[in-house]
Amino acid sequence: MSDITGLRDITLAIGEIDFTFTLATQDVTKYFNAVTPNNKVAPSNNLLTNTVKAEQLPDLRPLLRNPVLTMQLAGALLEEYAPDVEVVVKKPSPALSD
Repeated sequence: MSDITGLRDITLAIGEIDFTFTLATQDVTKYFNAVTPNNKVAPSNNLLTNTVKAEQLPDLRPLLRNPVLTMQLAGALLEEYAPDVEVVVKKPSPALSD
């Protein structure tokens, strides 16, 4: 199981360039709290621009002009950040009737 509480460096290869993002729990929480039915691209853009290495931001910005790519990149980043935890929903057993 991966670390579910801490800071993680995640590298996404986008075309010929490897971009490194540093995500913390508060970054992901801020992203989820900002996403609404009418506001999805801006939180994704903010997540990417606020967590990429500062020296890589000028190379990332032109890619974020495409909202679909912005959403794909944020999705890939969040998927990689998610802990590898198996979750099973257990159904209640039927009550025994006398």
